Amino acid sequence: MVFVATIIVIVLFAVWGTAAPEQLAAFANQAYQFSIQNFGWFYLMATLFFLVFSLYLAFSKFGNIRLGDDDDEPEYSLISWFAMLFSAGMGIGLIFWGVAEPLSHYLTPPEGVAGRTTEAARLAMRYSFFHWGLHPWAVYTVIALTLAYFQFRKGYKGLISSTFVPLLGEKAVKGIAGQAIDMLAVIATVFGVATSLGLGALQINGGLRFLFGLPNTVTVQISIIAVVTVLFLVSATTGLDRGIKTLSNSNLIVAVVLMLFVWVTGPSAFIFDTLTTTLGSYLQNVINMSLRLTPFSKGTWVGEWTLFYWAWWIAWAPFVGSFIARVSKGRTIKEFILGVLLVPSAFGFIWFSVFGGTGLHLELFDRLELADSVKQDMTTALFVALKQLPLGTVIVSIATLLIITFFITSADSATFVLGMFTSKGNLNPGTGIKITWGVLQSSIAVVLLLSGGLSGLQTASIAAALPFAAILLGMCVSLLKSLREEDKIRRAEEKRLRRRLKRLLAEDEPVPE
Repeated sequence: MVFVATIIVIVLFAVWGTAAPEQLAAFANQAYQFSIQNFGWFYLMATLFFLVFSLYLAFSKFGNIRLGDDDDEPEYSLISWFAMLFSAGMGIGLIFWGVAEPLSHYLTPPEGVAGRTTEAARLAMRYSFFHWGLHPWAVYTVIALTLAYFQFRKGYKGLISSTFVPLLGEKAVKGIAGQAIDMLAVIATVFGVATSLGLGALQINGGLRFLFGLPNTVTVQISIIAVVTVLFLVSATTGLDRGIKTLSNSNLIVAVVLMLFVWVTGPSAFIFDTLTTTLGSYLQNVINMSLRLTPFSKGTWVGEWTLFYWAWWIAWAPFVGSFIARVSKGRTIKEFILGVLLVPSAFGFIWFSVFGGTGLHLELFDRLELADSVKQDMTTALFVALKQLPLGTVIVSIATLLIITFFITSADSATFVLGMFTSKGNLNPGTGIKITWGVLQSSIAVVLLLSGGLSGLQTASIAAALPFAAILLGMCVSLLKSLREEDKIRRAEEKRLRRRLKRLLAEDEPVPE
């Protein structure tokens, strides 16, 4: 039911986008405006709640509960675990925005600050940390933790709907309500992943243009998607341990090597200073940024950046959360939350300090006018910056290859999750189902590119995210209820055992003469 219904909806959407791309772009823009104007506050409040809720669970009495049986051990080493959740979570995005976002904020900072100033540079780095730090990983944490808990601890199927059993009951979850939840999760996943795949195609095109002069056109981008689709489908058919794990480990190694090279050959001292001062500023202002809107001035900056990102992470949450849950069996709740929340966030802070810091240094002190290059073509920002370093052409080639492999792992992971969602939570979905979803999600990325380029990708992801944010809140309530019930049962069992022990000890006491 879920498989057939979602296929029909997505195929109809693809046909609409192919036949009337301008009409689709206009509809997506209307959905975007509606979301921002009426529910911007909801995105901000919900995302902050996810962060607070995650930290509460990590340090609560539930922290030692294992995601699985009490004697289960983690299936993957820490390095492989971090590599897989990082590759699935935001690998392409970090590469695309690592240089481009700080420079974009430098040109057009939040309301009240003039562009191309020292203060604009400070805010540019702080908001880059904010958009790629704790908040997005908190969104992933709550859905992944909930799925892993109910799947491995309670023995439920690996479906979003299964997490609602404590709230709705098994009958409702197996009925129309549960199917509607799973359908919404599939649709949100397809649009969220298609957004990332489209961004990846844009930047691969930018890299190939920078290296070989390949024109930056929709036709070339569609060709890139077609080629990479074949590659990730080959990877998808090799299984989780061989395909995704191997590629994820390779991605992490190449990304770290690239980052260290830029750190060493770039403005090293400036990067260290930028990391230190921006981290302090981020931690000092995180609550203010978390709840910042501009109702009195009707500014658009928050909607164009922060709200888009929050909606993007929520749209990605079913896919990334399900994949992280799948590879996290055997870890305790505290270990899981601290690993998923803190480690990738710290890596993101370092990444933006290295690449964003290098870009700002080139703009501020080397007078390269890199920001104007970003304004003209955002996809080339990374390559223009890397070209200024030693072995520039070689490094640009490595960066382009890294984008391609991140593209493959993200799409590969998504086909796995979509296959699981539409095969009743099967942890090893069939090859045919994975291939079907691989082709469909690439088709959606193509349609979105045809209907409006990057703007179309952004607006479509926000439209898909709004209803799923409410589902995420429901999952948090359901998880907390189940954890409290388990704790109540555990305490009752401990009390029963203590009484039994006391009786046994009393029976063994010698009778006084």
